[in-house]
Amino acid sequence: MTLLDVQSLDAFYGDFQALFGVDFSLGEGETVAIIGSNGAGKSTFLRALTGLVASNAQKLAYRSASIANMAPSDIVRLGIAMVPEGRRLFPSLSVEENLQMGSYLGRSGTWTLDRIYELFPVLRNRQNVAGTALSGGEQQMTAIGRALMSNPNVLLFDELSLGLAPIIIKDIYSSLPEIKEDGVALIVVEQDINQALQVADRVYCFQEGRVSLTGTPKDLTREQITRAYFGQ
Repeated sequence: MTLLDVQSLDAFYGDFQALFGVDFSLGEGETVAIIGSNGAGKSTFLRALTGLVASNAQKLAYRSASIANMAPSDIVRLGIAMVPEGRRLFPSLSVEENLQMGSYLGRSGTWTLDRIYELFPVLRNRQNVAGTALSGGEQQMTAIGRALMSNPNVLLFDELSLGLAPIIIKDIYSSLPEIKEDGVALIVVEQDINQALQVADRVYCFQEGRVSLTGTPKDLTREQITRAYFGQ
């Protein structure tokens, strides 16, 4: 079943057009990676999906129903959540309070505080610590946990490994299989091409606001990816 179906999506920041005619799809339980250089439009695409930037499209549908021009809170209520670039925790709140903010819409599901602490044990010992006192990896785990607390069907990761040490990146990526076990479909924006290819069922490469390449990791050559990534 197709969860997200996007056809000819354009996105804008005021008068500036950032995306041009993007086609995209995401299937039930699928992991799709989006790669590309800085400024390619990857983050803008996720923000368009979640109603955070102005966009128009021939089709922008979740489970065959249009989500075009829908408020971000309504999109979360449908079951689409995002882990934003830079984590964006509430600095005045503790880890546990940040996690609880993710459940404010009251969607039912299996993700609870206890389950988040099982997924990321380090957070259990940091539950009363302010978000500003956490390491980068702990902040990312908290941001992921907050999104999971909304019990999403689709989870978007914006620059999942950005600014994290390799050992932390490994820990973060090792949590993805358990998240997928619940049938959650994933969209992972990632600059690390090797990491993206390891976890993805399919890959989209963005270049200057357009999709420059798409396919499965096993079918794409390094030469194709390099050309699509750098526009060579």
